[in-house]
Formats: sequence, structure tokens, C-alpha cells
Amino acid sequence: MSTNQARPPLPPFTHDSAVLKVRLAEDGWNSRNPEKVALAYTPDSQWRNRAEFVTGREQIAAFLDRKWKKELDYRLIKELWAHDGNRIAVRYAYEWHDDSGNWFRTYGNENWEFDENGLMQRRYACLNDMPIKESERKFFWPLGRRPDDHPGLSDLGL
Repeated sequence: MSTNQARPPLPPFTHDSAVLKVRLAEDGWNSRNPEKVALAYTPDSQWRNRAEFVTGREQIAAFLDRKWKKELDYRLIKELWAHDGNRIAVRYAYEWHDDSGNWFRTYGNENWEFDENGLMQRRYACLNDMPIKESERKFFWPLGRRPDDHPGLSDLGL
């Protein structure tokens, strides 16, 4: 994978630049491309995701590859919660199903810390899976980037 390249917007974040950073992260994750997504993190980025600890782009890409092989038809919405300097707090939800056709909505919060190049150097995620019926799904768009006119979390009452 490539070395550090600037990933605007850069800290310190304003409200607008934090909202943009969150949307760019959402777009990346909705691509479900582990190698591409891993480039948004520093080469030595540290993660805590549930009870799993991941360090560095190679481990991040491997983690995401496993994740998206398990979480099928993954669609994610992120929303800015707070920001200060080089840190952003996010809440999110995503919908997916397993290989048996069981649907879930996963709710979570993330705390992000960025380096001066706008690469995420720390990511701490807490999340919970809630089984849902397929008829309870709220995220409907073709796989990939969420369309600009699709409601966000607050608009959906989530």
C-alpha cells in the first residue's frame, strides 16, 4: 500500500470540514474495498473494534476483508456527533445480512484521531448488532455510495 498522502479535509476541523470528513469515510466504507479504505489510515494506525485490536494498514485491510465477506449487502450511514481540533466523534448505523439471510442493523459510535495529513491514526469503535426483519430495513440504495437525497440517521429516526 502507498505511504502517507494528504487526505483532506485536514485538521483542525471546522463543523463543515468535520461533516465532509465523516461523509468521505462513509463513502469509503460503502465501497467495501478493503485496500482502498485502508489508505485513509496511517501506516501504524491503531484500532479497537468491539473486542478486536488492529494495528496498521495491512491488518486493517485484512479485518475489512473478513468483515465484508460476513456482512453481506452492507450499507452504512455515518453522522457527525462532535469535533475538536484533530478529533471527530461519529455515530452510525449499518444494515447487512449473513449467509443464511438473517438481517441486522448495527448501531455504533466511533472516536477518531487524525494526523496532520488528515489520515486517521486512532479509531475506537463500540457497536451492537440488532436482528431485524427484512421488512424493517431502512437503507435502500444500490450498493456503493449513499445517494445525496437518501435520508441520514436523524432523518430516519435512528
